[in-house]
Amino acid sequence: MSDAYFEAWRGGVVDTMIGIPATAADRKRDHYDKFASQILDKEAREQFTFPAQYMFKDVPDFDSIEDPVALLVAEMDLFHVQWGLLNVGSNPVARQAVADHPDRFVGGCSIDPNSGMDGVRHLERAYHEFGARSAQVFPAGLVPQVAINDKKMYPLYAKCVELDIPVFVNVGVPGPRVPMACQDVSHVDEVCWFFPELKLVMRHGGEPWVDLAVKLMLKWPNLYYSTSAFAPKHYPKEIIDYANTRGADKIIYAGYYPMGLSLERIFAEMPDVPFRDHVWPKFLRENALRVLGIDV
Repeated sequence: MSDAYFEAWRGGVVDTMIGIPATAADRKRDHYDKFASQILDKEAREQFTFPAQYMFKDVPDFDSIEDPVALLVAEMDLFHVQWGLLNVGSNPVARQAVADHPDRFVGGCSIDPNSGMDGVRHLERAYHEFGARSAQVFPAGLVPQVAINDKKMYPLYAKCVELDIPVFVNVGVPGPRVPMACQDVSHVDEVCWFFPELKLVMRHGGEPWVDLAVKLMLKWPNLYYSTSAFAPKHYPKEIIDYANTRGADKIIYAGYYPMGLSLERIFAEMPDVPFRDHVWPKFLRENALRVLGIDV
């Protein structure tokens, strides 16, 4: 365990994937029913609270919640999470949280390239009206799916460049039992080539193409990797090695609370991650602040 970790942790963490706590029924309705038509597996359709449930244990569960934002802020305070990135694109509770706590939350906006120019206008509205300072897209969770480098994505990438905001993109084999081809990490190469100004942050691991993700980060200055949906003990070795050598400015912390991981588990395991001392403040805070454009 490193003293540098504890110093960086106590200085305040930026979590680039956190959510408003919700009951299982509400979470299923609001976040997963939208692409349930793609899930053909009977177990996933009928028994899972969320489609990737088989991958996680001790998922945070809430029978009822009186004040979800107060609960989230209390959890963040307990584990030194100073800032959280919330999806304000379609969640009015998240929008209110960003408005009420501008020193604790920054907004992100889910984008759907299938909606054409309406999707572009939705992103712009979220930026101007709801404080969104990033976009996010789950290619395998769209109906129909859209590949990372599909032409339907390009107007949204262009809008991100125009607004000077990053886009967080799920890459690698998706947890839900849906096809994976649209999230092949190799698709990122074309996007970074055509949009050199676009800040693109890879989410959800990139497996089994982690080596390629590292190679592409070496190649493209504005390509990053976040640790979303991975418990710290499962961070890929390739990512740890890259952060410890040439990639200290490219690896960004992200959790998965309350979707699949508790903050308690994340920060119980975090001190055992073998990052070098100089990596910790960048990983836990500085890289995210820079990419999101947060002035503190």
